[in-house]
Amino acid sequence: MGHRSGARTVDIITEACARLGIEALTLYAFSTENWKRPREEVNALMALLEDNLKRNAKKLHDNNIRFNVIGRVDGFSEPLRREIDRVRDLTSANTGMVLTLALNYGGRQEILDAMKGIFAKMKEGSVDVSSWNEKDFEGFLYTSGLPDPDLVIRTSGEKRISNFLLWQSAYAEFYVTDTLWPDFDAGQLQKALDEYAKRERRFGG
Repeated sequence: MGHRSGARTVDIITEACARLGIEALTLYAFSTENWKRPREEVNALMALLEDNLKRNAKKLHDNNIRFNVIGRVDGFSEPLRREIDRVRDLTSANTGMVLTLALNYGGRQEILDAMKGIFAKMKEGSVDVSSWNEKDFEGFLYTSGLPDPDLVIRTSGEKRISNFLLWQSAYAEFYVTDTLWPDFDAGQLQKALDEYAKRERRFGG
């Protein structure tokens, strides 16, 4: 029931962010560590994810939202991977908000995978990293093409980053609320955005 309520919150917050003109929304839906949960819970989460993709694909497309996934999706079942690809393809030409689900995602794993990709290119002789800057490295991250997050919202009163967007969140503002994710609504989102609007962002300057 909690996961089903959380899925409804995804719909609510996605619609609210799109309506507010937010450029990109990334939701941490399933981490690489979540496989440690009971098998019954993991199976239920996978079934819920597949069902929600089937149910919401047309709505995302009709609302000009582009669907994206980051993480090691090859760890999922073939039917779920096919559904992810279908929704991604369906919405690929949309020009509105980018909704990204972080699935089988871990920030450390992302950086490790980026390094493996770079080493493979170096072995081929197709890249020379001696003159690289941060942007060159970012091209190998899962989030290539997405903006760095301006605001990271942490629900449930948790005060840790939990292996989420470690590179990208270097200068993000953090907002922590005791509200549980299934109870997080458009009003709670607006409260977070109002707090964010009061912040002075200096980016180390």
